[in-house]
Amino acid sequence: MEGARELLEAERQQASQRLAALTDDFDNVVEASRDSNADDEHDPEGATIAFERAQVSALAQQAREHLAEIDAALERLADGSYGSCARCGQPIAAGRLQARPTARTCIACAAAHLTH
Repeated sequence: MEGARELLEAERQQASQRLAALTDDFDNVVEASRDSNADDEHDPEGATIAFERAQVSALAQQAREHLAEIDAALERLADGSYGSCARCGQPIAAGRLQARPTARTCIACAAAHLTH
């Protein structure tokens, strides 16, 4: 697949930067709550610190999972299986790989999976 490695490496760099920023955000929320004695659980003025921590933590987990998907795609690229559907073995359309470079399945198999 021509250009796949560059696309995956660029996506990996973006995901790594996003994860680093989210990790910093999480650390900042934790640090801010450590120095505060506010009763944020009963504050009617908005989101609680616990909610913010949970939200940032969930986003960081998504970024970690996306990095794992990218690494798996790079492994498939290295072993020659990149671009072949993991379910039926048929080629994955170039447009699908362009839009979702980590795709493991062709559109037909992905659609069939969603309906079951």
